[in-house]
Amino acid sequence: MTERDRWVRAMHYQSVDHVPDEEFGYWAETLTTWHDQGLPNHIVTDPMADRYFGFNRRDHVPLNLGLLPNFKYEIVEEKEDHRIIVDEAGVTCLIRTDGSSSIPKYLKFPIETRADWDRFKERLDPNDPVRYPENWEALKQEWSVRDYPLGVSVGSLFGWLRNWMSFEHVTVTCIDDPAWIHEMMEYLTEFILAVIDRAVREVDLDFADFWEDMAFNMGPMISPAMFKDFMVPRYQRITSFLKEHGVDVVYVDCDGKIDELVALWMDGGVNCMFPLEIQSGSDPYPYREKYGERLLLLGGVDKTRLIAGKDEIRKEIDRIAPLVQAGGYIPHVDHRCPPDVTLENYRFYLDLKRKTFGIPEPVTGG
Repeated sequence: MTERDRWVRAMHYQSVDHVPDEEFGYWAETLTTWHDQGLPNHIVTDPMADRYFGFNRRDHVPLNLGLLPNFKYEIVEEKEDHRIIVDEAGVTCLIRTDGSSSIPKYLKFPIETRADWDRFKERLDPNDPVRYPENWEALKQEWSVRDYPLGVSVGSLFGWLRNWMSFEHVTVTCIDDPAWIHEMMEYLTEFILAVIDRAVREVDLDFADFWEDMAFNMGPMISPAMFKDFMVPRYQRITSFLKEHGVDVVYVDCDGKIDELVALWMDGGVNCMFPLEIQSGSDPYPYREKYGERLLLLGGVDKTRLIAGKDEIRKEIDRIAPLVQAGGYIPHVDHRCPPDVTLENYRFYLDLKRKTFGIPEPVTGG
């Protein structure tokens, strides 16, 4: 059974020789910390770490859904303890350089007015030829004989606007000027459909994924009623196009507590939740009980148990075992692995997961 066969079958509740061997990734500080614990110093990126630990391959077609061109990175001010920059998304922020905080302080966002939006969306031209790689035809030939799952990222509606406008501005605008939110999300929907059109029509894809990150650990950033009004019909248009061309696994990447949004995403044609942050209350078991085989699941391994030690890791593997056996679920850490997890604990977790679920010891590479 190839890695592609295994992944597709697992995501359709069909029998497999073993569950796919995947993980979400790492914070940059994690790999740096692990260098002092035995990880080779040349392993500095997620793809390098994935190869080193021997995970199954799963790729995306290399479409560019970003700003074209990006804003010019600029240092506006530099002091002894901080630096003020304009990043490539046009966001002005203050970065502490004295070690007191790793979290930027956001000062100004590129979209404050409708006039800003009119200028900004010029960077979202779906017909820019740079959105597809020059070797597209050669890649299509490679993909036609691939043995690993391949998908397409289909962007964001709320999450992008939050990044470009600020959380406060976009949420207030949802109340004060819903027509503008509709206008922007409509443009983004048409943009996404136009960019992915060629890939979806020309490549035999296995999945698609949205990114939103629109929930705190207590619930969503906008009300379910707003989500239903602004987003569900537009999700439906995107997922309907995907399914017309055989892409029937569509997952959304959203941290936090997503309980109030799951049914709405499903109404929009999204049928898989990721990464299922346990400490935020997004436990896969209630979702499976409520939605059954209509819903697929990715993630759901509590990262805090990996921090706690080997006994807790054993309990966590035991906890997820029935879900793995039932199918439609691929287990991995419920967010990027934090530096609080030691390399020893992470290796123990991987070894135990593989032994418990019959995953062969991988051939690793550096």
